[in-house]
Amino acid sequence: MDKDEKEQLLEKVMIEYGNELVRLAFSYVKEVENAKDIVQNAFIKCYKNLDSFRYDAQLKTWLYRITINECKDYLKSWNYKMVQVKSFVNETAKSILPSTEKAIIDKYNNEEIKDTIFSLPKVYREVVYLYFYESLKTEEIAEVLDIPVNTVKTRLRRAKQRLEPMIKEAGLHER
Repeated sequence: MDKDEKEQLLEKVMIEYGNELVRLAFSYVKEVENAKDIVQNAFIKCYKNLDSFRYDAQLKTWLYRITINECKDYLKSWNYKMVQVKSFVNETAKSILPSTEKAIIDKYNNEEIKDTIFSLPKVYREVVYLYFYESLKTEEIAEVLDIPVNTVKTRLRRAKQRLEPMIKEAGLHER
């Protein structure tokens, strides 16, 4: 693959998957700017390693794997451990003109659900995110996370079991 082909392919995947990868990275690091930096690093690694990509998997799942590895490296880094992570709610809170009472309640409920999901242990949070928010199949999640399909299914089941009482306790099931 020559340089022009690599650049065209990289531009295509950046446009097609960029926002998804930022959301994925955000689910790990909970900070928009860090998520964008991680995705940028993932695209650099993708570009550098395109020649060695064997097309055993889809390019999308390969990019997810690179991004997740970048997130895990960041979370293990000295820099991350030394810096206080900003609150998810403060990062996502934006001024909204409330149009109806229902819109306000729905927004509150969505934030409560996100907070509840983010309170799960990482192993459950990542499968829940990939399954429900990125709409990946269990087989794709297994490939992205490099774990068996049955492990994905088990983690999804256990995450649901943990979320159910938390959602009931928060009163989100009745709203």
